[in-house]
Amino acid sequence: MDLLLPTASWLMAAAALVSAGACLAARRAVPWQGRQAAVVMAVGMLLMAAGGTGALGALLLGALMLVSGMIGTMGVRGAASAAGCCHRALGALVMAICAFHGAAGSGGQGVASAGHAGHSLGGVLGALIVLGTVAVVGWTLAAALRPTGHRGRTARLLAVESWAMAIGVVAMSLVG
Repeated sequence: MDLLLPTASWLMAAAALVSAGACLAARRAVPWQGRQAAVVMAVGMLLMAAGGTGALGALLLGALMLVSGMIGTMGVRGAASAAGCCHRALGALVMAICAFHGAAGSGGQGVASAGHAGHSLGGVLGALIVLGTVAVVGWTLAAALRPTGHRGRTARLLAVESWAMAIGVVAMSLVG
């Protein structure tokens, strides 16, 4: 199991990079709010995978994810891309909770890989991580079953972005 933890943290980072790349490649189909959230999540997951954040860094990363998630939904109400932006914001929220959970478990020591310090998913934050992960994966499944207004390349890019984000969130919760 110890061998899987570093692998899961880098899978999480790779999934975030794929998600951000697909989001950026979709161009105008994703508003700037969604693009910034995807890029900030990718950078945050890379930092978590590198493991050099420490408790203070994890707190700052969690706060950055919360702000990014809020900005990600700003001004998109009623737009066709609102559901996707809210989906990204939910992913950012789960990542913020994971960062806070990692900061709480590190106890001021150096944080283990992915910022979770190898502690269990007990407590309120652990329950929120599990609930948030189930919500992100459920949202991804529901979006896959529902037709979107996009076609062709854009639809494929948005599907890749959504699935990569879900895989990244699952990997992030497994690392905990």
